[in-house]
Amino acid sequence: MASEPIRDPVTDDLLTPQNAAFICIDYQPVQVNSIASMDRQLLVNNIVGTAKAAVAYGLPIVHSTVNVKTGLNKPPIPQLRKVLDKFPTYDRTTINSWEDVEFRKAVEATGRKKLIMTALWTEACLTFPALDALKAGYDVYVVADAVGGTSLTAHEMGLRRIEQAGGKMISVPQLFCELQRDWQRQETVPAFMNLFIETGGTAGIQFAYDKTE
Repeated sequence: MASEPIRDPVTDDLLTPQNAAFICIDYQPVQVNSIASMDRQLLVNNIVGTAKAAVAYGLPIVHSTVNVKTGLNKPPIPQLRKVLDKFPTYDRTTINSWEDVEFRKAVEATGRKKLIMTALWTEACLTFPALDALKAGYDVYVVADAVGGTSLTAHEMGLRRIEQAGGKMISVPQLFCELQRDWQRQETVPAFMNLFIETGGTAGIQFAYDKTE
């Protein structure tokens, strides 16, 4: 069987490495330790996997922190710093990163209109910039199992509010598959496989990969 000719990756309705940017906000120790909407270790695994996918597929990355320069907060967790160490961080004092000039300019500089957004907490540092980005004409894709809130209700209400405004919910495995799309794109297959292994979703994908050998 043959795949159809590749669609234009810039105008594709689905996410591609050529039309999306990755936004990562406030995965710092205080925020991670306050998460009560999901298992914290799973959250860390998922955000690290999401960041690794962004790097592997060459997405523009905008990484933001809050209150590091003021001394009121710590840098991002080491697992994430290891993945994103080559990318600058935009530190700010605003809860809503969209109200920070440097952050907003960095997003604009990516030239991408599809934003894959992750942040802690869902109810504030994700919801507020997501709503502003939607209003500014961006398509927002929230990786719902790589974000978290101070309670399950707070998390779910944040996601609901974003969705009501037109944002789209995706999952970590869905993101991996959407960026890869075709087993014939051999150059990223090893990274694709490793992403599933490291985030725990290996069984079906391993079988499919074995069939391509």
